[in-house]
Amino acid sequence: MKQTASKPGKNAWSWIPTLYFAQGLPYVAVMTIAVIMYKRLGLSNTEIALYTSWLYLPWVIKPIWSPFVDLIKTKRLWVVLMQSAVAVGFAGVAFFIPTTFFLKSTLAFFWLIAFSSATHDIAADGFYMLALTQGEQSFFVGIRNTFYRFATIFGQGLLVMLAGYLEEGKIIPGLAGNIPMAWSLSFYFLAAIFLILTLYHQMVLPKPAADVSRDNITPVGLLQDFFQTFVSFFKKKDLGLIFFFILTYRLGESQLVKIATPFLLDTSQAGGLGLPTATVGMVYGTIGVIALLLGGIVGGIAVSRGGLKKWIIPMALAINLPDLLYVYMASAMPDNIYVIIGSVAMEQLGYGFGFTAFMLYLIYVAEGMHKTSHYAIGTGFMALGMMLPGMAAGAIQEFMGYERFFWFVCLCTLPGILASYLVSRKLPADYGKKS
Repeated sequence: MKQTASKPGKNAWSWIPTLYFAQGLPYVAVMTIAVIMYKRLGLSNTEIALYTSWLYLPWVIKPIWSPFVDLIKTKRLWVVLMQSAVAVGFAGVAFFIPTTFFLKSTLAFFWLIAFSSATHDIAADGFYMLALTQGEQSFFVGIRNTFYRFATIFGQGLLVMLAGYLEEGKIIPGLAGNIPMAWSLSFYFLAAIFLILTLYHQMVLPKPAADVSRDNITPVGLLQDFFQTFVSFFKKKDLGLIFFFILTYRLGESQLVKIATPFLLDTSQAGGLGLPTATVGMVYGTIGVIALLLGGIVGGIAVSRGGLKKWIIPMALAINLPDLLYVYMASAMPDNIYVIIGSVAMEQLGYGFGFTAFMLYLIYVAEGMHKTSHYAIGTGFMALGMMLPGMAAGAIQEFMGYERFFWFVCLCTLPGILASYLVSRKLPADYGKKS
């Protein structure tokens, strides 16, 4: 049966950029914007790291309910429904921020956003494969990744800057100093964006013939297939090394990412750099993300020319050694904004470059009969490796102080570097190299 697909250059251009912008924005809202917002609303680093790390859970367990997204209704319907749920979630966060019981209420809506976003990931990626031919999928893969990163820049960069300007009264003078209302308006803005995206995608998303409900498959049969797939993952060769690598490669980064923005925001009396909210949005969320993108591009080029075996150790060093720049900032407390920008950008550049090796290794591990499912399981353990250490990061930082905490982060990078060395000995020489 011939697959109905979007025509590149016409219909596909009308929905792929916006679909992957919509995929990236709720993730960055839950993982990064929430951290900054709660810091500005007065929560401790212990509370922030614990609560926001729990929000990784939907991405950890995403492989468990992904078969049901495949079974029930169409991917197109799931995409629209999940975008609607995200819009409701953003509006709920916005509504409850100014209240005295904002913490429990906003966390409940962040959970709604997180589960909806994780489900949207499943549906959107599935829809992408159903609506496009194989050649079109290859053509648009760079486009979709670019717009996903644009969402990151928009969220943790421009939106945080907007909240900062609202805090300072630069947009609405009467709001000066009213931090809860500034963040409430910012999240209402996000809700409005997602409502528009939902309505837009309801109109423009194509209806490929292959996107149908799989009514002939029972939930019991689907679960049996799922468990067989899961068991086959645990029969892989060198399973211990696989888990050692996945859970330690970003052990330092998983803690640093929870404390980096609180450190930039905290006062000098608390050991932080005392930057305004808008400046943090510019430094970390805009310049930092651009550096992250560049690192990823360079990393992809490097592996395509030399192979993963050649680059995995340099990439492990690149993702971990720049953490020392946070030790320097916590010790020297620089007040020169260009020094801060350079340090953050270098750390993010190294992260983007080094993360390439991590994702390619997950693809390498997933090779075989159940490639798609095994890759999803691998990304679930990847999220677990970020969630568990991140939960404790705030308490460790408050016990140690910023400078000692960043030294601790650097110590935590050593297992990942060791894991990279062990993995490099097992990799084929030409894996990842462009022929």
